[in-house]
Amino acid sequence: MTAPLILAEFRDPDTLVQAARRAREAGLGPLDAHTPFAVEGLAEALALETPPLRRAMLAAGLAGAAFAYLLCWYSGVIDFPLNFGARPLHAWPIFLILAFEGGILCATLAGIAGFFVTTGLPRLHHPVFDGRGFDRASQDRFFLAVADPAADVERLSALLDGLGPLSVREVTP
Repeated sequence: MTAPLILAEFRDPDTLVQAARRAREAGLGPLDAHTPFAVEGLAEALALETPPLRRAMLAAGLAGAAFAYLLCWYSGVIDFPLNFGARPLHAWPIFLILAFEGGILCATLAGIAGFFVTTGLPRLHHPVFDGRGFDRASQDRFFLAVADPAADVERLSALLDGLGPLSVREVTP
């Protein structure tokens, strides 16, 4: 059985960011936020790590470009050399165009695959979906989810005292 999930609901994004900072400073662990739009400073408040997606895309792009260039070079110089009008066999300006396209293709595919891996998608159901009123997270409400086994509703309510959460409730998976 997994630990219960505690949801705190807020009216505005600034209060959510303050609540996330308080929960993180209190040592509550894994925190998540659900908002209808991107909130400035929320990633820092939740202490989220930067995913290595940019580096993975760069590596895949460079590998794809190198592979495309080597494939053009091999086919034009080694495998099937054709002499057209005394042009050199190693026509690097033409090879660069295909290498660029191969690099963009591989970087894009790595970005799409990395997005799905880092976000854990496709996830068709999450326990937070069972929370009363959670459907408003895509409209006008802001939710802080605490999945710490040591946390309970009373402790989180006391921690968020003064911020005025609309509700603090437990969602059982």
